[in-house]
Amino acid sequence: MPVPALSEVIAALETLWPPQRAEQWDAVGTVCGDPAAPVTRVLFAVDPVQEVVDEAVTLGADLIVAHHPLYLRGTTTVSAGTFKGRVVHTLIKNDIALHVAHTNADSADPGVSDALAGALGLRVTGPLVPDPTDPSGRRGLGRVCELDPPLTLAEFADRAARHLPATAQGIRVAGDPGRTLRTVAVCGGSGDSLFDQVRAAGVDAYVTADLRHHPASEAQQHSPLALVDAAHWATEWPWTEQAAAQLDEISDRHGWGLRTHVSRLVTDPWTGRFGREAAPEAPTGA
Repeated sequence: MPVPALSEVIAALETLWPPQRAEQWDAVGTVCGDPAAPVTRVLFAVDPVQEVVDEAVTLGADLIVAHHPLYLRGTTTVSAGTFKGRVVHTLIKNDIALHVAHTNADSADPGVSDALAGALGLRVTGPLVPDPTDPSGRRGLGRVCELDPPLTLAEFADRAARHLPATAQGIRVAGDPGRTLRTVAVCGGSGDSLFDQVRAAGVDAYVTADLRHHPASEAQQHSPLALVDAAHWATEWPWTEQAAAQLDEISDRHGWGLRTHVSRLVTDPWTGRFGREAAPEAPTGA
């Protein structure tokens, strides 16, 4: 069974998530690694943090495929005295390559939001923000979905809590818990910049992460749109399983026999939550 070189595996990954489809501000591609080095084991993760790199060392992985960039902005040092520099030093010392697929994976077909929709039991009908360069109309940011059978907001939020990875944040909702939902837009990661497109889609609810007070409040004032806000990491983690399955299929086709793993380390930065939920407002005249 042939053992592929890193350059061959990266070429395969870039057919799934071409780097030219990343946003201009993004930093995707191979961060470190010898193109001629053999690859037999690959670890998929959301965040290229030290804990994930240590997991790769323990697994004996040759390559980490991460969703988030290690260096999104320029740097002048990879000193091991910095936490990102220590990641680079650990990778190189252990002959582990790092490859990043970020916004090019967000807009792919299938992409990050397809994986999120699948985890939530939604049927995708198309992209929320179509990629104008895609004649098939399947690529783009976010997804518009149908919920069959319909669920109330409370039932759907409970499904999200059960099917997405558990985090300290949990699932936050805005809207009438008893409202029936039939159509849902989803966007893995931070999605409050897409409220105009969500309103234009005419959906009943929007699932995303990192919703801020003012955009969420204004969205509620504009329309009776229900909001489901999960942790950023939790909305993107389903992509790692989808991506690993895509590489498995490529490996089988080429006869590479790669072993893929998905990191289940919770790298969401929030580790706890304190205080009580707000009590329901008393009826007028009570």
